[in-house]
This record gives sequence, structure tokens and C-alpha cells, in this order.
Amino acid sequence: MTDIPETMKAIVLTGHGGMEALEFHEDWPTPKPQNEEVLIKIHACGMNNTDVNTRSGWYSKAVSEATTGDAYETVNAEDPSWGGAPITFPRIQGADIVGTVVGVGTGVDPSIIGKRVMADCWLRNWDNPEDKNATGYFGSECDGGFAQYTTAHRKNVLPVNSDLSDAELATFSCSYTTAENLLNRVGCDKGDTVLITGASGGVGSALIQLANRRGAKTVALASESKHGDVARFSPTAILPRSPDNLAEALNEAIGQKTVSIVADIAGGEYFPTLIEVLERGGRYGTSGAIAGPIVELDLRTLYLNDLTFHGCTITTTNVFPDLVGYIERGEIKPALAATYPLENFHEGQQAFIDKKHTGNIVVTVD
Repeated sequence: MTDIPETMKAIVLTGHGGMEALEFHEDWPTPKPQNEEVLIKIHACGMNNTDVNTRSGWYSKAVSEATTGDAYETVNAEDPSWGGAPITFPRIQGADIVGTVVGVGTGVDPSIIGKRVMADCWLRNWDNPEDKNATGYFGSECDGGFAQYTTAHRKNVLPVNSDLSDAELATFSCSYTTAENLLNRVGCDKGDTVLITGASGGVGSALIQLANRRGAKTVALASESKHGDVARFSPTAILPRSPDNLAEALNEAIGQKTVSIVADIAGGEYFPTLIEVLERGGRYGTSGAIAGPIVELDLRTLYLNDLTFHGCTITTTNVFPDLVGYIERGEIKPALAATYPLENFHEGQQAFIDKKHTGNIVVTVD
């Protein structure tokens, strides 16, 4: 590791707040790999809602509005992160890491040095990796990939054999593991009809592809200006983001007024309409609430229709290696909307917040 510089460029989050809480540094200390860790030279790192929500403190129960990316007037000190607990500052965010292993700590086979790797977003107790109470998230409970270098546990990274670019690979880890985990939880299979909210975003476009891969019928909800882009992912049908009469819109598009699964990353005021089109015995899965976390639910709809609800956050350990396999076999394709160099990070995050893109925005670090 003699060629590793002592300092590096990094985007450093100094506390909860607006964009001003993110500082660009050119002399941040380069991390050193500890026992069972690898040192990764970052090539690209994807942006995700988690980055914005953690910065702003949106996860706090004191916040009830939709994700805006701005600072909030009140954020509880005890629950501002995805895990409902404080995080330590300063913090380097960024979970969708793609890079080359350039060093190893003790207990790591050095043959991994020189290999291009992707990182699983979830930090685990590797003595009991399925324990959901002992998990963390890259860029939240440890420093992440919006920098030139980062460290990761050897079991959190996998070499990837693909012709895709670094930026294309950086669109996958967070969005696609989130989507795959949701589909696993709701039991999506051939014969299902899946209604997907936020279909133009990273998780939404991943849900379309991964549900298609299982043989399900997919119906995408997206702003009409993005329908052309969403069509690239081959949903069975595309509808406006919030049709006035969703049942009739479904009937016109696919010949049925109900669906077996709602895969929702939006929440907000449209939530009751989504629940009303679930067939008897249908399943609802959510992994986000960008349109608003507080929703209205008629419990009679839930119990009289024998519906099942799933909150989907922490993945099982098979999800990430499964995803790498899908990539290597060409079964899914990246949805790269734009790239921004690390020095232009603030511009890239603002574009991400503005949501005019389709797919994923990626920070490049080379």
C-alpha cells in the first residue's frame, strides 16, 4: 500500500441540514483497512434518497412532510437516521460503491487486490449476519463512497465480471437490492400483477426489471413526461403518476381493475387509492415514502380483503450476491441518468432532488 496517499478528496457531511452541511475537502485523511477489511479506490458511487434523507434528518418522527432535500425546522436529536438513532459527524456518505481493491488489512486474502468490486450497502454482524438488530448502512453508520478511498469488511464486497462501466455498475447496489428485497418479501412470482409507484426513479426502474425477470405483469406509475424513458424498462403498461380513477385506468391498460401486488416507494395522499385496487389476498410492500410518510388507511379495507402489508428495508444476505449474478449474466440493465464528478457533488445532488431524471445519478471519482 505504498502508493496510497495520506490524504484524499471527500464530500464530508458535518451535520443535519441543507446542502451547506456538505463540505468538499481535498485533504481528508485516507482511511486504513483494519482487521478483515479491504481498502477500495473509488471509481464511482451512486446517489440515493437515503443520502438526502439522512442529511436533512427526514427520518425523524418530527418530520411529517414529503422529502424535499432542504433542512427542516425541527428534527429530533434521537431519531434522525434510517435506524431511528443518531449518527456520528463528520460522515462521508455514499453506499453504491464501485472501485478497485488496492489494499487489505489482516485476515484478508491479498489475491483480491487489483479486482474491481461492488459493495453491499448493508453492514452486518458477520457472526450472525441475518440479525436485523445488528445492522448498519454504508455512508450512515460508517464512512461511504463519496471520496477517493473507503474501507469495507471483506464480506461486504464482491468482485464483478462485467463489461459495464464503473458508473453503470454504481446504479445497482442500493436501488436493485432494495427492489429485489421488496419483491422477495411480497412473494412476487409468475402470474402476479405488480403496480409500481415512482417508476422513473432508481428503485422504481429496478422494480420493473426485477419483476419482469420473475415473469410478473408490471404496471408503472410515472409522470407523463417520463413515459418514454420508463418504456425502456419494458413494463406491461405505463400510467400517469396518479390517475383519478385508478381501477378504470388499469382496466383500460391491462384488462383488469385490480392487482395482486403494490410495490410502493411514494406513500403520500395517493396511498388509499393504491390499497383499494389490491385484489382480495393482495400484498403491499413499501421501501420509501418520498411523497409523504403520513398516510390514511381504512382498516376495513385491510382486514376485510385479507391484505398483507410488508415494510421492506434490511435485505437478507442472499440478495446482494444474487444481484451480482443477474448483472454478470446480463439479466438486468443499468439506468444511468447522469454523472457528476466529485468536485461537482452539490450540483449532482440538487439534480437528484429535482427529480427531472429517469434512473440513477452517479458521482464519479477518478
